[in-house]
Amino acid sequence: MIKVTFTEPRGGVIEAEAEPGDNLLRLGQAKGLPLEGTCEGQMACSTCHVIVAAEWFDRLPPASEEEEDMLDLAAGACRTSRLACQIELTPDLDGLAVRVPADSHDARRL
Repeated sequence: MIKVTFTEPRGGVIEAEAEPGDNLLRLGQAKGLPLEGTCEGQMACSTCHVIVAAEWFDRLPPASEEEEDMLDLAAGACRTSRLACQIELTPDLDGLAVRVPADSHDARRL
């Protein structure tokens, strides 16, 4: 199992576990986080924007040009921003820590 720590927009911490090969968006959604994922992982939106902890950011495969383009549209994007739908969880990411930005909203929860 791969352990992931999510920090919620209001500062709460949620610990989660996933199987290798799952992705961060599905894991966050399963834990009730406001990660909408409107495009269902097709990189046509930025509603699954997360901020990866600095110590983990360089361990991820580099973002594609398409992902970088979508991150340019994400509110509150920073140097360690990524799209959760593009992060496949692998054993070397055990312990990954990410923060859901304060401006994240999930229209599915209205």
